[in-house]
Amino acid sequence: MNVLVIDAQGGGVGKALVAGIKKEFPSLDVTAVGTNSIAAAAMLKAGADHAATGENAVIVCCRTADLIVGPVGIIIADAMYGEITPAMAVAVGQARAKRILLPLSHCDNIVAGVPDTGMKSVLESALAEIEKLVQAG
Repeated sequence: MNVLVIDAQGGGVGKALVAGIKKEFPSLDVTAVGTNSIAAAAMLKAGADHAATGENAVIVCCRTADLIVGPVGIIIADAMYGEITPAMAVAVGQARAKRILLPLSHCDNIVAGVPDTGMKSVLESALAEIEKLVQAG
């Protein structure tokens, strides 16, 4: 299974995702794409098998991913302080991959009906969803 983790800004969410995925599912191939080099480097240090940076990398990697994981902002044009371009949001939204989106309310995007349970709980939930997909084959 090819897992694509996308993050922006400092890459903290992506870093935590990559570290959790590689710890729980070491055989998964994880590609990390940051909207900037700082985010990409953070995810690579966390154990990603591959890393890339920028809009074109998001577009290209979405084509071959089986699973895309990241904050909900990766499907919203101009989210994450403008780091998610319209082309990136379209690529994620139109990818054939399953998507696990973390319900983080940032940058004027509020996810209603989802309690703020903290980052640890959100990451645990994302890993549980990945486990379901891995077990399903």
